[in-house]
Amino acid sequence: MKTENVDVLVIGAGPSGAVAASILHKNGIKVKVVEKQKFPRFVIGESLIPRVMDHFDEAGFIEGVLEKNFEKKFGARFLRGEEVCNFDFSQKFSEGWDWTWQLPRAEFDKTLTDILESRGVDIEFETGVENVEFHGTDSITTVVNAEGTKQIHAKFIIDSSGYGRVLPRLLDLDAPSVLDPMAAIFVHVNDKNRPEGVEGTQITFDVLSQKNWFWVIPFSDGVSSLGLVSPKEFLESIETDDLTETFHNIINQSDYYKERFKGAEFLFEPKKIVSYSAAVKKLYGPGFTLTGNSAEFLDPVFSSGVCFATESGALSAKLAIRQLRGETVDWETEYEQYIMYGVNVFRSYVKTWYTGELQKLFFHPEVNEDVRRKICAVLAGYVWDKENPFVAKHDRAVQAIAHVLI
Repeated sequence: MKTENVDVLVIGAGPSGAVAASILHKNGIKVKVVEKQKFPRFVIGESLIPRVMDHFDEAGFIEGVLEKNFEKKFGARFLRGEEVCNFDFSQKFSEGWDWTWQLPRAEFDKTLTDILESRGVDIEFETGVENVEFHGTDSITTVVNAEGTKQIHAKFIIDSSGYGRVLPRLLDLDAPSVLDPMAAIFVHVNDKNRPEGVEGTQITFDVLSQKNWFWVIPFSDGVSSLGLVSPKEFLESIETDDLTETFHNIINQSDYYKERFKGAEFLFEPKKIVSYSAAVKKLYGPGFTLTGNSAEFLDPVFSSGVCFATESGALSAKLAIRQLRGETVDWETEYEQYIMYGVNVFRSYVKTWYTGELQKLFFHPEVNEDVRRKICAVLAGYVWDKENPFVAKHDRAVQAIAHVLI
């Protein structure tokens, strides 16, 4: 059987794998990327947050992506009946980027891999991983594609396979999520009634009830992404045999958007995912790391998915470079504990969103601008900035203020 030799094998060519591969390549590391699907391919995670821009900048992607004229995202709006809560990323507590993108991921992810291939990064699409054997930190990965089966010898593996969760599956690393099982149903529409200006382009989260919310993500090409997130049982209770009919019924639940999207043309039959939250026993092992959705996925509500994907992809690459150059890396402290700190910050906000405490804070009529700035920094993805008390005390800050507002 044919065997290739590389320094680092990256499994998955989404944003996490692309950022990792770019940083490795820029540092002279021989990297190979294998991706099970053919790009472009549909995937959700269409709303980014500003922290990802640090990673795209480090990976050298900003200029190439700007050429595509994706919709820029400067903040987010939350609605609940007549109540409105706006967050402006330029008004956040932490230093960092004030904007990012909201975009169709199929085109965006293809843009990143096109940039990588133009720089000489070796990417094999439609190539699935069948088996991985570790010998210390070295590994032999068996992959298969249309040309047959071969093996890849690597000194390190970065698993950025997303929902494919290659190494968690092969190495028995999956763990149950501590979050309640939720479901999402979503579609793209031709947004023919889109208003002019910010009203038409701003990403919005419309709270239909405490645990049910509706997203609207406008893209620059006139298409918008619409979706409902709810407890699994709720979606099952309203679902009909015809998902298109189900989704039109969902649109009608939004007093704010039902006229704008009345009779809207769906560009594909609504898709759904159920019990999507995921966790693992460990984020690393001898010779590998797990990044992005291969490791932890929380909830779509604050668009944290791509942030954790690129944060973990970039950090994996930089730590792997050090290890390959002979340094001793403390993977527990420098990788697992670091990444999980940010995950746990966002997990606190996801939990308090669904208990209603964070919603109470968002929609309180008397806005404390200092509190708003600090929460805005969290929503922008700066969840490792411990100078922000809403990061450092994430496990109790929201509850404490919500209790005062009762």
